[in-house]
Amino acid sequence: MEIGIAVDHGGYILKQAVMEYLRKEGHHITDYGAYALNERDDYPDFVIPLAGAVSIGEVERGIAICGSGVGANIAANKVIGVRAALITDPFSATQGVEDDDMNLICIGGRVIGPSLALQLVSLFLHARFSGADRHIRRLKKIADVERRTKS
Repeated sequence: MEIGIAVDHGGYILKQAVMEYLRKEGHHITDYGAYALNERDDYPDFVIPLAGAVSIGEVERGIAICGSGVGANIAANKVIGVRAALITDPFSATQGVEDDDMNLICIGGRVIGPSLALQLVSLFLHARFSGADRHIRRLKKIADVERRTKS
C-alpha cells in the first residue's frame, strides 16, 4: 500500500518506529517531513501536504503525528476529501475505516507509546470500508457540506 506520513517535532521520535514497521510490512512510504528534529517547526507545514496527497489519491492512506495529535487532526480535516481522526484506541482505529472511510489517522506522539501506535497503525491499514448503505449515506452528507463550503 502507498502510505504517506507527516510529523512535527512532537511526533518525530515516534515516526522512526512507524516507518520501520511500515517498511517491514512491505508498504511504500512517502515522507512529507519533518526530516529533522526541530522544536520550532509547525505541523501544518507537513500535515497539509500529506492531506492533499490523500485527497487526490497520491497516497492511499495517511499517518500524521504531532505532540497530541489534535493539531494534525484539525489541519488534515481542512482539506476536502480527507476523513481524519485522532485515534487513541484499537476499536476506533478499525471502526473509523469500516464505518466512516477514514483515510488519515492522527496520533499523539507525546500521548501514546510506540507499541500502541504500531497497533493502531496496523489496524488502520488492515481495515476496509464496509460500503454499507447507511455509511455511504452519511459520507454523502459530509461531501455535500464540503461542496457547499468550498471556496
